[in-house]
Amino acid sequence: MTAVENTPLGIGVPADAMRRLAEMRPGQSTSLFTSDLSVNEFLLVREAGFRPVGLVLGSSIYHVGFQVGRWNRNQELTTLSQAMYHARELAMTRMEAEADQLGADGIVGVRLEIEFKEFGSDLAEFIAVGTAVTADEPHTPDGLPWRNNRGLPFTSDLSGQDFWTLIQAGYAPLGMVMGTCVYHVTHQRFWQAMGNIGQNVELPQFTEALYDARELAMSRMQTEAEQLHAEGIVGVDLRSHGHRWGGHTTEFFAIGTAVRPLRADHHIQAPQLVLPLIDSR
Repeated sequence: MTAVENTPLGIGVPADAMRRLAEMRPGQSTSLFTSDLSVNEFLLVREAGFRPVGLVLGSSIYHVGFQVGRWNRNQELTTLSQAMYHARELAMTRMEAEADQLGADGIVGVRLEIEFKEFGSDLAEFIAVGTAVTADEPHTPDGLPWRNNRGLPFTSDLSGQDFWTLIQAGYAPLGMVMGTCVYHVTHQRFWQAMGNIGQNVELPQFTEALYDARELAMSRMQTEAEQLHAEGIVGVDLRSHGHRWGGHTTEFFAIGTAVRPLRADHHIQAPQLVLPLIDSR
């Protein structure tokens, strides 16, 4: 069985992976970088003043438990919410540990994915993947390190193009922030459902449930950004996943990149008009 690294930052990371990353660290005789950035993204990240040093990942195979919701009640299923959050957090932490081993200042182009496995009931693999980068300049224009206030490499799910635009406009990424809420939506009673047939009518109990679930996910994401002392969150994506829980239980997941200003003035380049040369007739 492969040993794992049990440092506070690298808990659960295979020792073989940590040794491989140590050999890839800049300055080593065998150092080379790997990246899942496209060619255009790679060049724009370099133009923004960052150098890719390696592809980093974190994984957690997690057994997602079961929680029963009351048939006729809207309610959050807190056990499932906690499970979905903790599993993603483990994957993210291990990805950050790999980036730290490379001496990276941040991770760009992060993808956070879930894949349910067939070799076990309710087993899912949570995966975080991104490209670790180091800055050409060790400090930001305002004299602070590029790492966030927790001393960890910043993380960002922005594309290479959006990352370049963010830096050019005078903002720095602090970290990916997320919030999740698994919610059970009440069932309609039989006569109520029958009475709605053929009518245009709002279903208040459904509206209230989905509204509440999204708000919980958004507020938890915002709390994470506040802990990073962020000015705001960009690129927010609010997703809805049914997973394998059935039609009346849904996960609402909010994710984005927390940012802070690098300077007082934010010069944003004017958009350019691009005309296609293809005849559309």
